[in-house]
Amino acid sequence: MTPQELKNSIVQHAIQGKLVEQRPEEGTGEELYQQIQEEKKKLIQEGKIKKEKPLPEITEGEKPFDIPETWKWVQLGTIIMLNPKNELDDNLDVGFIPMPCVADGYRNEHTYEIKKWKEIKKGFSHFAEQDIGVAKITPCFQNRKSVIFHNLPNKHGAGTTELSIIRIINETVSRKYLLWFFKSDFFISNGIKSFTGTAGQQRIHKDYLSTVSIPLPPLSEQKRIVAKIEELLPLIDRYEKAWNRLEEFNKRFPDDLQKSLLQLAIQGKLVEQRLEEGTGEELYQQIKHEKQELIRAGKLKNEKPLPEIMEDEKPFDIPESWSWKRLKQIALTIVDCPHSTPKYYNETTDFAAIDTNCIDSEGYITHLRYVDKKTYYERIQRLEPKENDIVYTREGSICRAALLPNKKICLGQRVMLIRCPQEMPAKYIQMILMTPHTVAALTSQQKGIGAKHINVADVCNLPVPIPPPLEQKKIIMVLNELLQYCKKLKGYNVK
Repeated sequence: MTPQELKNSIVQHAIQGKLVEQRPEEGTGEELYQQIQEEKKKLIQEGKIKKEKPLPEITEGEKPFDIPETWKWVQLGTIIMLNPKNELDDNLDVGFIPMPCVADGYRNEHTYEIKKWKEIKKGFSHFAEQDIGVAKITPCFQNRKSVIFHNLPNKHGAGTTELSIIRIINETVSRKYLLWFFKSDFFISNGIKSFTGTAGQQRIHKDYLSTVSIPLPPLSEQKRIVAKIEELLPLIDRYEKAWNRLEEFNKRFPDDLQKSLLQLAIQGKLVEQRLEEGTGEELYQQIKHEKQELIRAGKLKNEKPLPEIMEDEKPFDIPESWSWKRLKQIALTIVDCPHSTPKYYNETTDFAAIDTNCIDSEGYITHLRYVDKKTYYERIQRLEPKENDIVYTREGSICRAALLPNKKICLGQRVMLIRCPQEMPAKYIQMILMTPHTVAALTSQQKGIGAKHINVADVCNLPVPIPPPLEQKKIIMVLNELLQYCKKLKGYNVK
């Protein structure tokens, strides 16, 4: 049960007489009702309120639920004063309460502005200290904007005409009991049924408050009901905090699990190591040989040697068969995008572009942008992207890595291109680039004042853990299987 459902249930139990026991010595709702009618007669005779048209009796078929024998079903208008008027000095400071000043939900809170009475006495709802305001317009009504006015300047005020005002007759009814009734599902749902007006400007029917049926307990029992609700509220608040923490945990869990799996994978904790599968250093030597062959063939430029990785640069322990290398040492090439912004077209062309907005947080390409042929060839002069190259975001949503499909694609803005050697699956490098450790390491080196970005040089110098080739394939296979479960946890329809 959600906190909201629990609050709804408690309030509903309260107005059905199921929250506290009934005590014969406290009298009956009928006796209280007759007392209220006597008080109203006196006020009518004194000229303080107007005589009202009698409302019809509530029939058995109109009683929505059972209540204790000591209670009485009454129409709200018969036990309260509705929308009273204030007669005040024009220069008196009073409270002014527009709708945003009234708290929603189950809170009994409001703020106010101080104004002179002459400024707000016309065109607004009048109220006094301890009157109750109930919103009558959507969505404020459904959001339970209802409140007991308190601490008003000079004990009076006025506010939005979208508030109906209820005044108690000589303390014959508990205000807080009425307030909880106004926040009950029963009151709200029936009010919605009475809505009139156009969409977005609907209100409860003008007669809803005067005619709505309300269960009336003896006054002492009303006070005990309020005391019990107020006793339970702190417990419900604690339950709500625990519920919210659990909801937040459940919401984060798939992403946290995915990040943990990626981290375990690059630390050598996802699959076992086997000596017969070789070492990461042997793999590096193969990659080094491949790069030298490409340099001799003029397909790759000679590189400046990179410094050895020092012990304090190694962020975590890896298996003995693995090896630490800088990303530039194992990548065939790493290039930045052209710094100019290409002209994009809304319609699809034969030439696509990819920028930082095209890649989601899981490394999938969500969409492509399109350029003309001339722009495409201008932007691939340094290096033409090809299938399974990695596009890595360096500004905006940084540290997102995607594998390119077999399609003519050039680099848009704020991305870099990483090409992997034949001996090393691009999928493994993509995985490394999106681990929590890598993201933290690169974001800590962001440059710029406004739009932060990561430098290509920092990516080139990134220490990368290298397993033997066969172990890399096993890691990818196991990780792909486990990530399917993460997707299911996120609600994806995974076969």
